Amino acid sequence: EPAGMDYFCEQVQQKDVGRRMQIGQELLEYLSDPVRSSDLEQDQQRLDKVIDELTGWVNSSNFKVALLGLDVLFAFVVRLSGRFKSYIGTVLPPLIDRMGDAKDQVREQAQNLILKLMDEAAPPMYIWERLAVGFKHKNYRSREGVCLCLIATLNIYGAQPLILSKLVPHLCTAFGDSNSQVRDAAIVAIVEVYRHVGEKVRIDLTKRGIPPGR
Repeated sequence: EPAGMDYFCEQVQQKDVGRRMQIGQELLEYLSDPVRSSDLEQDQQRLDKVIDELTGWVNSSNFKVALLGLDVLFAFVVRLSGRFKSYIGTVLPPLIDRMGDAKDQVREQAQNLILKLMDEAAPPMYIWERLAVGFKHKNYRSREGVCLCLIATLNIYGAQPLILSKLVPHLCTAFGDSNSQVRDAAIVAIVEVYRHVGEKVRIDLTKRGIPPGR
């Protein structure tokens, strides 16, 4: 009998890296087949447990496990669509952490998953209200990653679905960041905001005491 959610609920708790790699692949196959995974949402608590455990994978110090965790969560978002919304609060904190990962691949995949959440699970601003804490993250790469994610969001969705007045102050703070990459990313992000909304941003920046030269 092919593995179902009871099996995965037990197996995702494994700590062995080799076993996790195997289970992750099995889960991806299971999720890609709607007929086989018809028991996916039969038991809410079981589903909650699997998502919680996968969030732990994303936090793993082994980058292969972290990447696989991101891939499997991506597949869950595709499969559950708007029904994934209740898990956004669980998965976003580790995604913000992973946007600060030392490996490009992990950073990119974390951002892709955040953008996928906006596409499938909840409106962009719903995500941004929970993502904005990343502007204050202790890891400079995560702070930079949040700025880059805002640029990507604007490129995909434009300014319409965002309340930029809630996000621009964070960018203004980032102009003074101790890390030059964060400062640069914040400037590129504000240029992107300007491209979408024009002079209003310049006026807003002047009001915030940003020097005219800047």
